[in-house]
Amino acid sequence: MSKSLVVAALLAIAAVGGTWFYAGHKSAEMTRLVTQADASESVAPAQTTVSSQASKVPDMILGKTDAPVTVVEYASFTCPHCANFHATVWDQFKKNYIDTGKVKFVYREVYFDKFGLWGAMVARCGGPDKYFGISDMLYNEQRDWLASQQASGIADALHKIGLKAGLTNDAIDKCLNDKDMAQAMIANYQTNATNDKIEGTPTFIINGESHSGEMSYDEFAALLDAKLPK
Repeated sequence: MSKSLVVAALLAIAAVGGTWFYAGHKSAEMTRLVTQADASESVAPAQTTVSSQASKVPDMILGKTDAPVTVVEYASFTCPHCANFHATVWDQFKKNYIDTGKVKFVYREVYFDKFGLWGAMVARCGGPDKYFGISDMLYNEQRDWLASQQASGIADALHKIGLKAGLTNDAIDKCLNDKDMAQAMIANYQTNATNDKIEGTPTFIINGESHSGEMSYDEFAALLDAKLPK
């Protein structure tokens, strides 16, 4: 596992235990996992087996399972570049490729900080049927729910998003306090991101080929079209 991935996992693991440290993350084209001098390679990941974490934290998938092209997106709900992809590319991509059976889409969460982890926990709180609807709200309203930059304000904003999605306060509280689930999510993230050599967000793996950074719809569509059967 790269040192940068250890740092990102440490941020999220610390959040589960009630303490945390934060590494800022912005770049012109993508959000990168940031290294820190005091991060140690020897820190043990969450103690969850691969089989148990996969069953507890399944991939969220849209589209035909036998589609000719598979797109895996690695993204964080707190990543502004991911939100920009969602705002400028997602709707056309879904309409023209996922909904038409050309692409199987797999979404995998990245946790740079506790707020990204909290957002993912709320998104998963409604199960697969509500997941992408809540994800839409998290990206569309990213600036709003992150605006306070304070844990209490962000938690309140995430509650409001969950309520708008039809979840109850009790269900949201239960999800956000499920430390076993949080640990499984972190372990799953570590495993997948390490295996796929993820260094930042957004990253798209298109039929096994990795592409990182922001793209226009036309640029993204060209990559997809190159993978479709002629």
